[in-house]
Amino acid sequence: MPTPRETILQALLAALQTVPAATVLREEVLPERIPTGGLVILRDGDPGASEVMLSPLAYSYEHKAELEVIVQGKTPAARAATFDTLVQAIGTAISTNRTLGGSCDWVEASAPKPVDLPVEGGEALKAAVIEITLIYTTSDPLG
Repeated sequence: MPTPRETILQALLAALQTVPAATVLREEVLPERIPTGGLVILRDGDPGASEVMLSPLAYSYEHKAELEVIVQGKTPAARAATFDTLVQAIGTAISTNRTLGGSCDWVEASAPKPVDLPVEGGEALKAAVIEITLIYTTSDPLG
């Protein structure tokens, strides 16, 4: 049986995999080619320090996972349009199920800070890291 933390990360991955046209991976290395619809890589991130509650003993976390969002395009306008569509779809996937099916208390995304990255001999990339805050409570700090 997976830990609550793993259950939440799997539920987040499943929610992200509903994003149309994008390829969504978890903890993978950046592939050589970026898919046409964009690429999202979920990084498990850091659960941070817990807030401990007594009677009954519980550990509350604000876990910071990260999404690496990458698109590729011939022009800045094409990259911007694909990136905007992808980020909007990620926002919709998260906002329609803020508890990830009841596996956590709340999910919140931060605003992306995109950058354009040149690629020698190829189309430039537009990329950003989006921090995802997962708020949940467990009975064990290893869970």
